Amino acid sequence: MGILIKNVQLNGTVTDVLIDGNRFKTIGARIDAPAAEVLDGAGLAIIPGFVNMHTHASMTLMRSYADDLELHDWLTNYIWPLEAKLDEEDIYHGARLACLEMIKSGTTCFNDMYWHFHGVARAVEEMGLRAMLSSVFIDFNDSERAELERQQAARLFDESKRYSDRIGFSLGPHAIYTVSEASLKWAKQFADRNGLLFHIHLSETEKEVEDCVALHGVRPVQWLAEIGLLGPNVIAAHVIHVTDDEIELLVRNQVKVVHNPVSNMKLASGAFPYQRMKDAGVELSLGTDGCSSNNNLCMLEEMKVAALQAKLIHADPTVLPAESAFEMATCKGAAALQLAAGSIAEGKLADCVLVDLNNHRLVPGYNLVDDLVYSADSSCIHTVICDGRILMQNGHVEGEAEIIAEARAYTKRFQ
Repeated sequence: MGILIKNVQLNGTVTDVLIDGNRFKTIGARIDAPAAEVLDGAGLAIIPGFVNMHTHASMTLMRSYADDLELHDWLTNYIWPLEAKLDEEDIYHGARLACLEMIKSGTTCFNDMYWHFHGVARAVEEMGLRAMLSSVFIDFNDSERAELERQQAARLFDESKRYSDRIGFSLGPHAIYTVSEASLKWAKQFADRNGLLFHIHLSETEKEVEDCVALHGVRPVQWLAEIGLLGPNVIAAHVIHVTDDEIELLVRNQVKVVHNPVSNMKLASGAFPYQRMKDAGVELSLGTDGCSSNNNLCMLEEMKVAALQAKLIHADPTVLPAESAFEMATCKGAAALQLAAGSIAEGKLADCVLVDLNNHRLVPGYNLVDDLVYSADSSCIHTVICDGRILMQNGHVEGEAEIIAEARAYTKRFQ
């Protein structure tokens, strides 16, 4: 049994959309599919689901826990000590809250890096989203810890195959300042050998760059190039402090870069060089980062901030137009994850969102993409479908009250 969406607006035209299994089967006028569940799309527009390209999903439990701090102080003195107390069940509840928040704001896929892989995977499996999951790999140049981390990564890769094909596995070394050179090389070789993505924070702060130059004599992107860690399967988050030569290295090695504007601004990490990246041909997508450094997972907000920040930094209102921001949040992210998603087209994965065109934020309605980037919030999201399954309809997600209640209890533990 499929889903037939009748009289929905697609790119300004009213049409029908038939979903068969987990794919868009037919798009056109007056489709007849008696066996399908019929959704009335009148007054709604269909768009691809958002792809959040950099998250630490279970950090929803740390939302507003440690704000207004410098990155390394925030990590070392607040986040890492708290994370050390969390077990798989805690991570599961945090990930369920994250999935709920993402569904409510129109995200159908996310690229995650966090501890306790199975806790996150269980939540994703139950909530119905699509995700690329990696366990954080940190060894702090400790050889014994490095060996344990390598064994765990290899084991988790094998164990990840128990989940549905909505859940992918990637290697997730945290950063060059938390992972040894030997482990970085091991992780990249493991990823290459098994056809996996390699997800890492890179050049996020000036301190990271200064420390890398002091230790290796070159900047972070240059160092990774020297030790053979760049390539088409690398997804690099942040990448703020880079020279033109480093940007050329990213392009030459087809590295995928994820822009996280809200997190970068909150932590005062620096200004993302969007125009230099775009002009050079870097493949760019968009992410929220975790809820402790954002403090939400809303891609609608992320698109707006990305566009506005780029215009301000470059003193040019034509930089990063709404259409480009929307593509970074949809098809560009899907392409980086090697998914047949990110657009509403026959044969593509049925990951989509129905937007309420009568929501006050979308009226009068001159240009839907502009409205989504500059005006919309989660109240505009009516229905969310992922992998051909309805996850939210008319703004309601099954079990949301219980998910919220479970997560709220954590304030008693953390205060």
